[in-house]
Amino acid sequence: MEENVFDVLQERGFIAQTTHDEQLRELLGKEKVKFYIGFDATADSLTVGHFLTIMAMMHMQQHGHTPIALIGGGTTMIGDPSGKSDMRTMMTRETIDYNANRFKEQLSQFISFDDGAAIMVNNADWLLDLNYVTFLREIGVHFSVNRMLTAECYKQRMENGLTFFEFNYMLMQAYDFYVLNQRYGCKLEMGGDDQWSNILAGADLIRRKKIAESPDGTVPAKDPAFGLTFTLLTTSDGKKMGKTMKGAVWLDPKKTTPYEFYQYWRNIEDGNVERCLGLLTFLPMEEVRRLGALEGAAINQAKEVLAYEITKIVHGEEEANKAQEAARTVFASGGVSENMPTITYSKAQMDAGLDILSVLVDTKLCTSRGDARRNVEQGGVKLNDEKITDPLRKLAETDIQDGSILLRKGKKNIYKIVIE
Repeated sequence: MEENVFDVLQERGFIAQTTHDEQLRELLGKEKVKFYIGFDATADSLTVGHFLTIMAMMHMQQHGHTPIALIGGGTTMIGDPSGKSDMRTMMTRETIDYNANRFKEQLSQFISFDDGAAIMVNNADWLLDLNYVTFLREIGVHFSVNRMLTAECYKQRMENGLTFFEFNYMLMQAYDFYVLNQRYGCKLEMGGDDQWSNILAGADLIRRKKIAESPDGTVPAKDPAFGLTFTLLTTSDGKKMGKTMKGAVWLDPKKTTPYEFYQYWRNIEDGNVERCLGLLTFLPMEEVRRLGALEGAAINQAKEVLAYEITKIVHGEEEANKAQEAARTVFASGGVSENMPTITYSKAQMDAGLDILSVLVDTKLCTSRGDARRNVEQGGVKLNDEKITDPLRKLAETDIQDGSILLRKGKKNIYKIVIE
């Protein structure tokens, strides 16, 4: 008997909440379901935060279900208040369109769109030309302000001031689900657990619209709408995973190199290893549990497997091999690898005086000159094997060994400096 994808997602740790557990499991077991996940185009690359939802899409597609990847060209004009203490910066239409196209390219690396296996849509197509009064009459009438104000995404923003501008976001996301339900027969919306309120609103809107449109005022039983949310990847102190001192961990290799991407997963907290192996790789669950049970120094073996497997999915086997080789060379033997992060300066720049603080900021090993100064004065910075304690120290030709200089910050952050 074919495995039910609901059971797969549950066993691997994806499912946080659903609207109807048993009904949804039954539906996914007996028919091919169209489902959607939304991606607001707030940057020019997807991040590791998106990767968890992409993995869920891949599992769903492998079990015969049809993903609808919704690019939020319209909703990004507003900005989702969920999990935000401040209002998002408003973006231009041109920037949003550019970002949306980049998302399409990246999603196509993971999801097959051949022969209708998946659908990609942009909600700008139906949101940007809406008639406001018509929208309020046909959609807004189904929303209770009292109920909306109890939603977690709004409660967090109420303290700092929730604008009416953002208050519309829930209506727009709910309308997306309704439009996809009408146009494509989409029966399921999936997303991170911080989207629970918005997903509930969409399923409820579909139900209310069907009641309003049915002759006898009841919901047709054969056309339900479901919601499912994923567990959020968080660190032990409750912060979302996917952030480093340099900022977000991106799927675009130009923004986060495959080596840096590999290193991020190689260095995660011990307590997150088994969870991430279940969620972010395709390893069998027996192997996930075996690796997750390793303790002490042996847990590093599990971290290596995790980093390699995720890097292979995102950047391909060749880049994963290079990243692993570089990491082993650098950290096992303290050597230099051609695949490690590298920054290049000209001989003229060095002769003019290239100070250690500038290099730490240029490599983004430190966020500012003040941060760099603190790290130097606290003894956390090395050039090759020499601890640097003078913040005025400049790079010199005598620092060059075998054609390069190794800059280390702490035990895990290292850059190769090349002078040409």
